[in-house]
Amino acid sequence: MNSITEGNILEALLKFFFPILLGTFFQQLYNTIDAIVIGQFAGKEALAAVGGSSAVFVQLIVGFFTGITNGGGVIISQAYGAKASSTLSKTVNTSILLSIIGGIAMTVLGMIFARPILRITKCPDTVLLPSAIYLTIFFSGLVPMFLYNMCAGILRGTGDSKTPLVILIIGCFSNIFLDLLFVVFLNAGIEGVALATVLCQIESAAISLYILNKKKEASNLSLFKMNIDRSILSKILKIGIPAGLQGSLYVISNLIIQTNINFFGTDAMAGWAIYGKIDVIFWMTTSTFGIALTTFSGQNFGAGQFGRIKKATWITLGLSLLTTATIVFAFMNWSEKIYMLFTRDKEVLKSGIEMAGYLAPFYFTYISIEVLSGTVRGAGKSFAPTVITVFGVCALRLLWLFIAVPANQTIKTVLFSYPLTWTVTSIAFWIYFLSNRWLKN
Repeated sequence: MNSITEGNILEALLKFFFPILLGTFFQQLYNTIDAIVIGQFAGKEALAAVGGSSAVFVQLIVGFFTGITNGGGVIISQAYGAKASSTLSKTVNTSILLSIIGGIAMTVLGMIFARPILRITKCPDTVLLPSAIYLTIFFSGLVPMFLYNMCAGILRGTGDSKTPLVILIIGCFSNIFLDLLFVVFLNAGIEGVALATVLCQIESAAISLYILNKKKEASNLSLFKMNIDRSILSKILKIGIPAGLQGSLYVISNLIIQTNINFFGTDAMAGWAIYGKIDVIFWMTTSTFGIALTTFSGQNFGAGQFGRIKKATWITLGLSLLTTATIVFAFMNWSEKIYMLFTRDKEVLKSGIEMAGYLAPFYFTYISIEVLSGTVRGAGKSFAPTVITVFGVCALRLLWLFIAVPANQTIKTVLFSYPLTWTVTSIAFWIYFLSNRWLKN
């Protein structure tokens, strides 16, 4: 019995939710430890090279391909739910080959345009060279990185969220070990950090491909026999490209918000940076609900279980409300203690606590965006969620920043761009969801 299409809905959602949440946690853990190792042993130039303009560049690329991965995962989950083994096998082969071709293309483009883009972002001369070196080595690992992400999406699409978690944990600890080896003991600096990342991506891709090839639905997987099915490729890109563009636009809009925060000085910048470290708890849990619901929706859509999709959506909304209430309560009551883990500076504490106290209560206005978009994308409808998000979140947010902030230059005016756009976008999603247009075809 497929527990996603036939079993207890709450149990199926939670069974899928926790491995993904743990995976996100370990990814954040790696990023934090990675930054500590670089900052302590490679110097501030290396830390700036990895976390400055190059980080935005990386987020844009990874965010875009994550959308493509979502497209493959949705088609996989629908075929798996419909028990269409032939379509499933073709989708797996098409997705893997797409990852290889896309990875090669992005590697070439990234290496060519790395320096020009760094200059456009006004990367300081002191970190331009190390940033370019880091990106050049990082881009050489895009093929295995794309392969792992696609394999993880395929495995989740078939209802297996534990295997990607295990692979991610292995890669996480391998990366930490190699960071320490290359940076601390071999003094390889920025090159060592980048090389450690590439080697771990290769490790994760190799393990993923090996496990995927052992699964019966991918038994025909062969690098020498693979071919792209144009019909399936079209479906993957139809879902994936809008989602990828949405992710990239999120990065750009947040970058503009960061620019506005910078206007208020060092204390505001530091407070915002710390807020970003603790704020990730909310984003981790909420986005995980959306990812879990996408697979659940996809398999049940393929199986024709439309009633289960709607029930799961309401259950997920309830779970998300409960977890959000817990997070908001913690932020409103313990934000000072949490902030003091990062700094004792009174002005930074004051600025950061005000930010947390202002934004946290508005989290409730966002959760519908993640949950409802997860449901709709699982049904194979990616264009509408992207249009709603791009105009409701990105465009409206930029409009507010360019018009309202110059007229009233306060930190709260900048921050209000979040609840304003969350509320408008949530309303738009509810109108679309309740119209049932996403269930057509």
